[in-house]
Amino acid sequence: MSADGNWKITMNTPMGARTMDVSITTSGDSFTGKVESEMGPGEVSGKIDGDTLTWSTEITTPMPMKLDFLAKVDGDKMSGNVKLGMFGNAALTGERA
Repeated sequence: MSADGNWKITMNTPMGARTMDVSITTSGDSFTGKVESEMGPGEVSGKIDGDTLTWSTEITTPMPMKLDFLAKVDGDKMSGNVKLGMFGNAALTGERA
């Protein structure tokens, strides 16, 4: 199943649940997209390996850090993990919007 489309992703961080709306467009073994979240709008690009997406992004709110995402797509669902810099890991889930 393709990851193309709009997704509502929730990260369960130590500071509570954080959500973002992500639009994904795949091309071969990579993807691009747009993100809307409480941290502001942005763009994303990453890699695809089978049903697994990986990407990184730098944020400045609530504090500067790099987030590393790994998400597995299963139909209209997504699950995975986000590395939150020095704050460890957070589970993520997503649904096609």
